[in-house]
Amino acid sequence: METLIDRITIDEKICNGKPTIRGKRITVQTILEFLSAGEKEEEILKQFPSLEPDDIKACLRFASELMGNHFIIKDLS
Repeated sequence: METLIDRITIDEKICNGKPTIRGKRITVQTILEFLSAGEKEEEILKQFPSLEPDDIKACLRFASELMGNHFIIKDLS
């Protein structure tokens, strides 16, 4: 298991290797989707009582750092 940004873990045995929060079966993607749909942090914490406010911040930081990478789009046809 690899730990990234304090609270984000990647384990091939959990959620098919998607980044999760502290090894739980809650993916970073799930939290980001809730946030992008306009959910408030307080509501997300009610829906996922095992999460902490810093977990949500870690998801945002994780996404932000991914966007800091350089990407090249290649035409494969």
